Amino acid sequence: MTSDRSGDHKPVTASRSRRTERPPTASEQLEELLGYPWPFPGRPPKHDLSTWTVTDDWPDPVPVTEAEIEVFERWFSDLFDEMFGPDTGSPDTGPEIDLENGTTK
Repeated sequence: MTSDRSGDHKPVTASRSRRTERPPTASEQLEELLGYPWPFPGRPPKHDLSTWTVTDDWPDPVPVTEAEIEVFERWFSDLFDEMFGPDTGSPDTGPEIDLENGTTK
């Protein structure tokens, strides 16, 4: 930007506004703290499945409530009929099953 003043023929330039310095990003802070860039360049290492441990702490047999059985029978009855054949009788006519330990009474 220039302006003409009487008697002064030098161009006058507008001063640039000073930008305030922004705070560092989280990645920049981590890089400064760790000493190397974050996120790491390249692909992450594959998981080594040989170090995984699977623990089965379910009781044997797994307890199932009557309400859970009713939900499965209602939602999956068509699938159960295909897999095991149609229900030939009322559930009350068969042997009673103790749901606590999975045995018949």
